[in-house]
Amino acid sequence: MNDKARMSNDEGMTKSERKTYDSEEAFWDDGNAPMIREEASENRVYDLEERTARFGEAVIDFAKAIPQDSVTNRIISPLVGAATSVGANYVEADDAVSKKEFLKIIGTCRKEARETKHFLRMIVKAVPELKPRARTLWLEAKEPHLIFSKIWRNK
Repeated sequence: MNDKARMSNDEGMTKSERKTYDSEEAFWDDGNAPMIREEASENRVYDLEERTARFGEAVIDFAKAIPQDSVTNRIISPLVGAATSVGANYVEADDAVSKKEFLKIIGTCRKEARETKHFLRMIVKAVPELKPRARTLWLEAKEPHLIFSKIWRNK
């Protein structure tokens, strides 16, 4: 089945993406949505390379605060790997030599951002008291996921 046949709404979101979006929003929605950016709105960083680097750094700091046990140890490494891969892959995409290569790597950025959201949710299941901090990171992972999805879909 090709991608166009899988499209299900005006935004071009697939059924699986829409379902995931709805269930994830319900999980994280507690009426409080802080962002990890420290700049005032007029000074926000729109440079994706810098933004994804800051995000990876924030996840590394978060991972250091997670209590170590047999469950969390299995989640921490893939969480940090996925979060830091978003930026690393974006840097690689930015240096792509063809549009085809660029779009392939942007697709990887998209997958890594979505995977980061998944592992943040798993950490909250393992350590519920981390939910406020994890939610902030989840919201920050959601934005590049949406940005990369839009770029990837508009190929």
